Amino acid sequence: MYPGDILSSRAKVHPGLYAVIPEAGLVHNVIPGISDFHSSILASPKLGAGFVQYLVDAAPQKGRSTVAFAGEEGIEAFIYVISGEGLLVDIAGEEQRLAAGGYGYAPMGKGISFHNLSEASIRFLLFKQRYRPLIGHEARIVFGSAEAIPYREYADMQNVLIKDLLPNELGFDLNFHILCFKPGGCHPFVETHVQEHGAYVLGGEGMYYLGDNWLPLRQGDYVWMGAFCPQAAYGIGREDFYYVYSKDCNRDVEF
Repeated sequence: MYPGDILSSRAKVHPGLYAVIPEAGLVHNVIPGISDFHSSILASPKLGAGFVQYLVDAAPQKGRSTVAFAGEEGIEAFIYVISGEGLLVDIAGEEQRLAAGGYGYAPMGKGISFHNLSEASIRFLLFKQRYRPLIGHEARIVFGSAEAIPYREYADMQNVLIKDLLPNELGFDLNFHILCFKPGGCHPFVETHVQEHGAYVLGGEGMYYLGDNWLPLRQGDYVWMGAFCPQAAYGIGREDFYYVYSKDCNRDVEF
C-alpha cells in the first residue's frame, strides 16, 4: 500500500554493537525447507551476532517444515511460541504440541521440525547457533512451557522478575530467559558484559539504554545486544514490560 505520511522508523542499527528492529520494518525472507510460512530474519552474523534468529508466522494447517530446521552437524536450535496453539514440534522423534509460551531445545545435529495443526496462524521464534562442546558434559532435548515456570526475583528486586527456560547445567552453552519489569522496575545497574542477547518484547512498554542512547521499546520489537554493549531497562506504562531473550553461558572465551 502507498504510505499515508512521510516514511519514518524507530529502527536503530549499529552493527557489532546493538540493533532495535520494530515489527513494522520486517520483510519476508524465503527460507528453504520452510513451507507456507512468513519468515523474517531478525539477527545474523551480518549484523555481528553469533547466532541466527527468525520470526515466523505459520499459515493455518499448511505451515510446516519440509526438512528439519538447523539439523546440520554442530548446530543447536531453539523454538519459542509467541502466540497461537497447536504447533506440532518434532525433535529427533520426540513430539509435542506447543501453545503460546511453549518451547523446545534441540541439541547439536538434531534439528527441529514443525507443523501448524490449528485453524489459525501461529507465531514463533526460531534460533540457531554453533554449539560449543565441553568435555564430560552434553546437552539434551528439552520441551517446556514458560507458563508453568514460576518467576523469581531478579537481583532481590520485588518489581523485577525472571524465569529460566533451559537447565542451568554445564552441558548447555546457552539459556533463554523471560525478564519482567513491573511498572517502574529497572535493572539495578547498567550492565556491560561479554554475553550477547537476542530479545523479543512479548508485552508492555519500556525504555532501554543501549550503547549511549535511551530508546523506547514496545510489544513486537526485537533487540540484539552485542558483547560489551552497555544495557539497562525501565518498565514504563501501566502494564508489565517483559521479553524473552537468549544468553550465551557456561563457556570461557575463545581466541
